[in-house]
Formats: sequence, structure tokens, C-alpha cells
Amino acid sequence: MKKTVLLSLLLVLAVNSYSQGLLSEKNNFTHQDTLRGTITPEREWWDLTYYHLDIAVNPEQKSISGKNTVQYKVLQPYNVMQIDLQTPLKITKVIQDSQELEVRQDGNAWFITLNNEQNIGDIQTLDVYYEGHPKEAVNAPWDGGISWKKDNNGTDFIASSCQGLGASVWWPNKDHMYDEVDSMLISVNVPKELVNVSNGRLRKIEPKENNTTTYHWFVNNPINNYGVNINIGNYVNFSEVFKGENGDLDMSYYVLDYNLEQAKKHFKDAPKMMKAFEHWFGPYPFYEDSFKLVEAPYLGMEHQSSVTYGNQFKNGYLGRDLSGTGWGLKFDFIIIHEAGHEWFANNITNKDIADMWIHESFTAYCESLFVEYYYGKQAGSEYVVGTRRGIQNDRPIIGKYNVNNEGSGDMYYKGANMLNTIRTLLDNDKKWRTILRGLNKDFYHKTVTTQQIENYLIEKTGINLQPIFDQYLRDTRIPIFEYTIEGKKLNYKWSNTVDDFTMPIQIEIDGKSKWIKPSKTIKTLKLKSTNPDFKVNTNFYIEVKKL
Repeated sequence: MKKTVLLSLLLVLAVNSYSQGLLSEKNNFTHQDTLRGTITPEREWWDLTYYHLDIAVNPEQKSISGKNTVQYKVLQPYNVMQIDLQTPLKITKVIQDSQELEVRQDGNAWFITLNNEQNIGDIQTLDVYYEGHPKEAVNAPWDGGISWKKDNNGTDFIASSCQGLGASVWWPNKDHMYDEVDSMLISVNVPKELVNVSNGRLRKIEPKENNTTTYHWFVNNPINNYGVNINIGNYVNFSEVFKGENGDLDMSYYVLDYNLEQAKKHFKDAPKMMKAFEHWFGPYPFYEDSFKLVEAPYLGMEHQSSVTYGNQFKNGYLGRDLSGTGWGLKFDFIIIHEAGHEWFANNITNKDIADMWIHESFTAYCESLFVEYYYGKQAGSEYVVGTRRGIQNDRPIIGKYNVNNEGSGDMYYKGANMLNTIRTLLDNDKKWRTILRGLNKDFYHKTVTTQQIENYLIEKTGINLQPIFDQYLRDTRIPIFEYTIEGKKLNYKWSNTVDDFTMPIQIEIDGKSKWIKPSKTIKTLKLKSTNPDFKVNTNFYIEVKKL
């Protein structure tokens, strides 16, 4: 008995550590939070079109140096540009048209005064040079930065991770989610005995005379800042071709040399993932850039077309089932969850980090859809319902806008259960799948707001979901369905809800299904018998209380 209780506690802690590690509550916001989280005047006048990040990584000194070439389109005349780079890194100079520009630092924001006239429609370029020792990750990916590790053979094993913290922790960029670069070249110089793996496709391997090698990776599609990554180690590679909805998709796997044979067996979940998610969400959004799974010295992260993996080649979450149902041990959590972000985070991206639920709720829900695809609808239902044990209901899922603030870690499994509730309410699985695919088609490669996603789901389901969104995204309370059975009468109502909360639910009486519409006032349903068997569909994320 004690072992069972302890195991349950460990599983709940695992859920919480995953869902809340990136998300810490913050109530006092600073000037720096505003500079980071706001579309400032120094950001809004220009539109990103292209980056060339060209850097050298020195493992011995734990340093990075180089430049980022920033190409942009002028949207309105202005002569000051904000570029973000977090201390202790520093910008050493900025060059445009062979002229060194004036740079003023305000914490992690750097303001560049431009000499050239900035005319609407112009395409301009500048080079931002920088150097230093980036923040070392303390507990990647949650407390991110650069992980300077060694593999089992004592060889350097290095990787970036920066969700929430921001890509400016290791390279200079326009560090706000609303504006994604259209394409990007990533050139990384490393000691010759090491390999760098980044996003997109490998364009060139360039040996240098100083016993180093530069790896050039090109990203053909729009990419968000935190999705850009470097992975450096003694990598070996194997690959396969997936026959997908848009044709042949190259799927490549980079692992440490001594893990090759193990990875060849274990990574079979990757094509299974791709098959299931193309079914549910439509074509993989980055065929041109391929799909890569890359071993990393931390648990994992959803870097676009370069998903990082550190789940120790185990099923579940480091060998544990986050749902407690057994279904979570049927797949490798990191492969399924982080790859699911290719659709929700990398294809559809939130404009403000306060809306990160768009990334995490849908992707946590992906896990149950993967289970459903291979093991049936009941299995998927059991999985998502099982993940409720990790929900804290501590604060709203949506964070505070314009200050780089995430909401509660409940955005994972409370959000997933909200989506499962909406699906149950819709009661039309074919239509639900069409809606999920439609999201990825209609918001293809776009940045979005909560309002856009809410409006889309309301329109496509034909249901007034606004009270449901307000209840689950903006409030911490879970609706309580209160009922009594008196003779041949069922009396019922909602409590613990936001104002104007409405949601029909499906019940079962003596084995027969029926929809009812509770409200905040007591309603009565006549029954055919006294003391019938009574159930509420467990797919609704509510509490049921018999009075």
C-alpha cells in the first residue's frame, strides 16, 4: 500500500515538474519585462525577413562569438531598432552599409540608431556582432540557456534550450513571438571532432584550417526564435523516408555514437507519430526542412524540424506514465509530445507568450490522440482523463499580456481536458478532426492570439464556447454538477462557475444516454423509475457532486 501511494505521488510530481518547470508565477513586472514583452515602437516599424546566424562555439571557454545578419522590410519610417541580447553576452558593434552604428544598451534590450533613411517598403540589412559567455542552463529545458555537458566518453555534449527565457539568451534577435523570420541560415563553427546539428537541412560542411568545422543549416520556412537551436556532440546519423500526405518526408535521427543501435529500435515511435498526427492535424508543416530527432543532454524541446530528445530511450516520461492508466507506457512521451509541437507552436504560434496555452494545451491533447489512433477512442479517453491528476487549478491558464508572462502550468493537462470536453460537447468526431486539420491549414505558418483560436472554434463547432473558454482559461474553478435523485425526479444545477456559464452534458440513466442543459438554477428531469443507475460522461472535465 505504501509503495502504491509513493508511486502515485512521484507520478503527480512528474506531471507538475514537466508542466510547471517552464512556468513560474510572477506578479511584479519590471521595465525589462515590458521591453521584452511589448511590441515597442522600436520593434513595430520593421518586419523580419531573413537571419544569417554565423557563430563560433568554444566548448573549452564556454563562449560564443560571431554575428547575426538581420534583413528586414521597412513598414513605417523610423530610425531606432530594438535588438535583444541577454547579459552577460554583449553586442560589440553593429554595421550597416559599412558604417558602424550607435548602440545604446538598456538591460537586455539594445537600441540601434540607424543612419540610413528608412523608406516604407525598403529591404535593409545590418550585421550585429556579439560575444561572451551565455547563461549556462541550470536545469534545462526549464531553467534554460546553454548546456555545457560531457557524454559518457568525456566528449563535449552541448545544446541550447530557451523557451520562455528567450532566444536572446544565446543570440541577438528580435525576441518577441509576434514576428517570425521568413527563412534563416544557421552557420555554427565547432572543434573538428564535433558535429553541430541545427534546424532545417544541412547545406554545407566546411572544414577550416584552425582545426574547426563550420556546419551550415538552412531553414526554408518561418521559424520562431526559441525554435532555433544548436546541438553539438559526437553525433552519428541514420534516416528514413516517410510516405506522407505531401509526398516523401525525410526523417533523420542524430544520436551519440554509442546509442546508435538502441536509437534505431526505439525511434520507431517517430514515423508512428507522423502517421497519427498527419491523420489528426494534416500534413507535417515543414516538408522542405525535413524532420529531425536529435539527442540532447536534457529531457527535450520542440525546436522546429530539429526536435531534441533526452528521454533515456524509455517509454513514458522517463519510464513513468503521466496518466496513471498504463496507456502512457505505450509510447515515448518526449517523441510524441515534442513532435506534436511541430503543429501547435511551430506551425501555429502564439503572438504573446501569455497565450502559450495554444502551444501546450493542444500538444498535451495530442498525446491522447496518438493513443486513440493506435489503441482506440476509449484508450485515448482514459489517457486524457487520467492526466487530470496533475492539474493544480492554481491560477488562470492565460498569463498577463505585454510583459512576457506565461500562465499556469495547467495549460498542459487542464487545457487538454478542456479540448476533450469541447470534443465531447460537439459529439461529432468526424467534424472534430476536420476542425483540428482546419486549424493547421487556416493558420498555416502564422502567429495567432487566443481570440482568434476561440473565434475559430466557436465558428467551426457552431457552439457558443465562450463561457467554456472563460471558465477553463481565465478562471481556476472547475464547474460542479450538483444533483439529487428523489423518487422519480432528478434535480440538478451548476455551481462553482463563472457568470453566464452554460454547457450541456451527457448523462446515462439505466444504461440510456441523454443530454441535459444544467444552469445555475435547479432543473428537474422526470425519471421512469426510482433509484436508477446514474452516470455523467467522464469526458466532461467537471466535478460531480450528489447532494
